[in-house]
Amino acid sequence: MHVDPVAFELFGRPVYWYGILIAVSVLVGIYLAMRYAKRLNYDPEMIVDFCLLAIPLGIIGARLYYVIFEWDVYKDNPLDIVKIWEGGLAIYGAVIGGLVAAFIFSHWRKMNFWDLVDIVSPSLILGQAIGRWGNFFNQEAYGRIVTDKAWQWFPYAVYIEARQEWHMATFFYESMWNLLVFLFLLNFRKRRKISGEVFLVYLFLYSCGRVVIEGLRTDSLYLGPVRISQLLSAVLIVLSAVLFVIRRKKHTAVSQDEACENNLVLQAEGINDVSLPSDEPEIPSEPNTEDLSSEDEQQHVAVDDGEGSAPENNDDKIQDEARDV
Repeated sequence: MHVDPVAFELFGRPVYWYGILIAVSVLVGIYLAMRYAKRLNYDPEMIVDFCLLAIPLGIIGARLYYVIFEWDVYKDNPLDIVKIWEGGLAIYGAVIGGLVAAFIFSHWRKMNFWDLVDIVSPSLILGQAIGRWGNFFNQEAYGRIVTDKAWQWFPYAVYIEARQEWHMATFFYESMWNLLVFLFLLNFRKRRKISGEVFLVYLFLYSCGRVVIEGLRTDSLYLGPVRISQLLSAVLIVLSAVLFVIRRKKHTAVSQDEACENNLVLQAEGINDVSLPSDEPEIPSEPNTEDLSSEDEQQHVAVDDGEGSAPENNDDKIQDEARDV
């Protein structure tokens, strides 16, 4: 099957499938990131502003990463470095450039860095899944030769016209792996505990797939006998896992401290509502002097009335006795 890397011509200039797929992945990624930003209470328009910085830095990073490890190809023709339309971009370089852009943008806009990379991570991995099909049209990023005719069929293998051979379709393997990671991140981001976890899971899962698939490719960048992408993937697997555990433990410890403080506050409020018994002896209340004086006056009047009536009764008795005599 003949595969033409040129989709069509526009004003006499070829338009490549690779460029079309990259443009589609960028547009879809921006749309998804804007929706997720809104869910996290960020202005969706800031994603567009971020992309205006991240896309150029990502392209520069992808190109420099490739050129550094292929310097023998460019050292005699340094002007060829800017000819990115001829190929030569590395995804890890694009990720590094994007992280630099995220660091600059988050400080400029006073935004949480971890929230920003969480927002764009699903879009990034989906863009990688779509972009890998550009390798299919360019007949690149393929794997080992497949000599067994029983396995010379797509999607396990792809026919490379320039070599007149069947090779493992490693671009397809990675595209499918990236798609699975994207679907997982869509579900995981609903359950994230703290900011940064979506990005760290992206790094971990993508690197796990890349470290395996890179070992099957025939066009890897090398540092001596070591495949650069495999080495970097292994480092990122360990680094992302360690950061995930540390940040999760720190979040758990902070949550426990806050819970203890809340319990202490609630206990203190409960104690204040209950009156505690006093250790001081109870002081008897002083009698009301006005009440006592009124009672004395009443008793005094009663006594006076009793003393005054007694003589009157004696006089009447004497007079009665005199009459009898």
